[in-house]
Amino acid sequence: MRYSRHEWCRGIEDDAGALHLTDYEPYRYRPLADTRVHVVKVGESLFTLAGAYFLPRPRACGFWWVLADFQPDPILDPTLRLEPGRRLYIPSQRVLDEQILNPNRRRQAT
Repeated sequence: MRYSRHEWCRGIEDDAGALHLTDYEPYRYRPLADTRVHVVKVGESLFTLAGAYFLPRPRACGFWWVLADFQPDPILDPTLRLEPGRRLYIPSQRVLDEQILNPNRRRQAT
């Protein structure tokens, strides 16, 4: 199964027949015992960090949006370079599976 931050959105048709996505409620930072802290090194990106931390999940690097959303100050533009020395909070595999990607969370958001 593929996951996207847009799975928590709904398509709404307006009066003109155009489809729009509703806002989604991101899974924000929570101070959990199994949250890891990563200090960014030169050349690292959300893409490469997600690939490293969320293995062996298939296409682990595609979960960059989880890292962007999970920061105390969410990263709004994931295309910007990460500043070396910045502390990023990384949710555990358990939190990713049981809470962030939980199908019940998806149902509650709609």
